[in-house]
Amino acid sequence: LGGAMAAWARSVRGLLLDVSGVLYDSGGDGGVPIAGSVEAVRRIKASGLKLRFCTNETQATREKFVKKLQGMGFDISVAEVTSPAPAACRILKERCLRPHLLVHDDLIPEFAEIDKANPNCVVIGDAAENFTYTNLNEAFRILIGMEKPLLLSLGKGRYYKETDGLKLDVGAYMKALEYACDVQAEVVGKPAKKFFESALAEMGVPPQQAIMIGDDIVNDVGGAQRCGMRALQVRTGKYRPCDENHPDVKPDAYVNNLAEAVDIILQQM
Repeated sequence: LGGAMAAWARSVRGLLLDVSGVLYDSGGDGGVPIAGSVEAVRRIKASGLKLRFCTNETQATREKFVKKLQGMGFDISVAEVTSPAPAACRILKERCLRPHLLVHDDLIPEFAEIDKANPNCVVIGDAAENFTYTNLNEAFRILIGMEKPLLLSLGKGRYYKETDGLKLDVGAYMKALEYACDVQAEVVGKPAKKFFESALAEMGVPPQQAIMIGDDIVNDVGGAQRCGMRALQVRTGKYRPCDENHPDVKPDAYVNNLAEAVDIILQQM
């Protein structure tokens, strides 16, 4: 893969890494690291490249999520993570919005500072077991009762991979509420341009000098490319061979895993 074939790897100053499906596969048992990823993160840091972890993870606070990854051996801190909940809180405060939360129980502490009385919008995240008919219907009633329904979604993924198989993601439930209320959700996480832009700003790297590495062809790869970044798809996580024939999104390269991507990028430095 050397030489001209790796033109995509040149003049890189910053890497944005998706977490689930790139660093590890999540699961009820906490999940398992993907082979070579712990070492790959260590090598990125040793190389002096700027690094951000860009996740749509909304089943836990960043603190809990980072603790779990540190327990797997990853060199990662909360300050290096760009995730949707803090971004949503900024929006809620700026616009004086009071959310009804349809999120995972473990995410609720992220919204501790936010006024939730008499809600005037709905925030939906990856609520997993909390996506019951009752809870969805309650969110639906709040939205449909508003003159101008406002739905904020912490991502729009269709599914993700856990150790025991694929799981429906927040996007499927977001679409249900959009359809029922004839409303368009405002997406706060990937693939929203603002999300990637804030990660780039935190690194102080322009999009032309950054590469996003993810397993989600639409939200990671497509989203990053629309911001002017290069983007790679790993053949781990929820990657499926049919992704390689995607009608709209063509990654700058496919790599078998994060370790391989890092090998190629560091050779070019």
